[in-house]
Amino acid sequence: MLFTARSAAVYGIDAHIIEVEVDFSNVKLNEEQFHTVGLPDAAVRESRDRVRSAIKNSGYEIPPTRITINLAPADLKKEGSGFDLPIAIGILGAYGGLHIKDVSDYLLVGELGLDGSLRAVQGMLPIAVAARAKGIKNLIIPASNAREAAVVEGVNVYPVKSLLEVRELLNSAALGGITAAPLKVATNDLLNEMQHFPFDFKDVRGQQVAKRALEVAAAGGHNILMIGPPGSGKTMLAKRLPSILAPLRFEEALETTKIHSVAGVLDAEQGLVSHRPFRSPQPVVRERNLAGPRYHPAADQSRIRDRVVLLFLDELPEFPRNVLEVLRQPLEDGNVTIARAAMSLSFPARFMLAAAMNPCPCGYFNDKSRECMCTPPMIQRYVSKVSGPLLDRIDIHIEVPAVQYKELRGGAAAEGSEQIRERVLAARERQHARFGEAGDRTGRNGGGSAKAASRPIFANAQMNTQQIRAYCELSSEAERLLERAMQQQGLSARAHDRILKVARTIADLGGEKDIAVKHIAEAIQYRTLDRSYWS
Repeated sequence: MLFTARSAAVYGIDAHIIEVEVDFSNVKLNEEQFHTVGLPDAAVRESRDRVRSAIKNSGYEIPPTRITINLAPADLKKEGSGFDLPIAIGILGAYGGLHIKDVSDYLLVGELGLDGSLRAVQGMLPIAVAARAKGIKNLIIPASNAREAAVVEGVNVYPVKSLLEVRELLNSAALGGITAAPLKVATNDLLNEMQHFPFDFKDVRGQQVAKRALEVAAAGGHNILMIGPPGSGKTMLAKRLPSILAPLRFEEALETTKIHSVAGVLDAEQGLVSHRPFRSPQPVVRERNLAGPRYHPAADQSRIRDRVVLLFLDELPEFPRNVLEVLRQPLEDGNVTIARAAMSLSFPARFMLAAAMNPCPCGYFNDKSRECMCTPPMIQRYVSKVSGPLLDRIDIHIEVPAVQYKELRGGAAAEGSEQIRERVLAARERQHARFGEAGDRTGRNGGGSAKAASRPIFANAQMNTQQIRAYCELSSEAERLLERAMQQQGLSARAHDRILKVARTIADLGGEKDIAVKHIAEAIQYRTLDRSYWS
């Protein structure tokens, strides 16, 4: 008898529905024989031993016959232990151990223990998304995975702990309907959870220009580079940047959680990642460790492809040149593509880059309090480790000078992160109102890769060429100012677009609809370090 169950396999951060077909022959053998076809990996082939013991220890005996299991479509490689549960249900159904004859409305995923218990698997959130897209109404999964799958609306999630529970659930559906209630999760409550940050901007004395630039960067999602001598507060400022970032919107949180789920680092009780991930790798990192491995793309979540929303690189020139060059394409398109032996996987890598560096090897070039001991060739070799194309992709370049004694010992309290964050949130709300509908519509026809262009817009830094023209109109006076700056500083076309994006953010922070001359002037100011340090 043939019995078919439905499961899913994860490729990259997306899942594909897999048909698990189970058939057995009537020829009696000395012992049962399992044959699994459909490009299974070692974990899938080993499932026969787990499934056999799980069924036996659940109170059932498998007659000694030949069992054939086909995982369709057969041209996709099947990986992982999540096929244990659908294979076991398929065997029980084929031998008449279930009252239900059609389980096409149920998607089953889970690893079986030898005692019949169910264990969690990675990538449950993209599996739930795929089930909803295919119109599969019910999802039967391990209880440990239930919260992350339940954030997807339109799918009934039934958490179970053993193979016996799954059988009882399916039999109750055949006899009159499932009596158990599906798990529900309030996603708004998860996103609105109060976040606590260990660092606050009220600890920073002085550096008003730097704090203003970080506020602009946070409000528009712009990349920022801070240049200054040792001890001026660059790292201190960067550590406090997460405290003023806007919280994740549901679409961002869903994409972030999918990657954490596939990587296997999602907290079982968390359900949905509600905070913006922050990563600060050391300069010894290799390029494959920053962008992702070639053979196991979901092996770890410390890479930029894992929806790192804020990436901080301290001592930027100390990173190997090839490592920094890896960032160029993700900064432009917001995606990382990893080529494997049989397929090419694309991961979202839309992130905000914050970087810090010294102006020279000794760190005191242009510092009024200390004498620089570096020769011009030494300075040139040092700063040339950061390429021009990478610098061109960083929206804001600011100088962070040494803090004066009076500012350090001043009695006036500095503005805290809460006050700055309120202005950032207000600016983000204006951007959300602007891009809520238009972002999806105009984003499909602008510049950039097709996949990146089809993604929704959440911040000004993500605007494409068409959106810049639509939302960054300038007055004649502002046009003349920008033209003069382009000619005098020799800025590129990319720098032109980034100046307009930053100016749009500055106007949003001020609550102004139109970009004024003062907004353009401030945005240009954030590009003036190009010639002084790299000429």
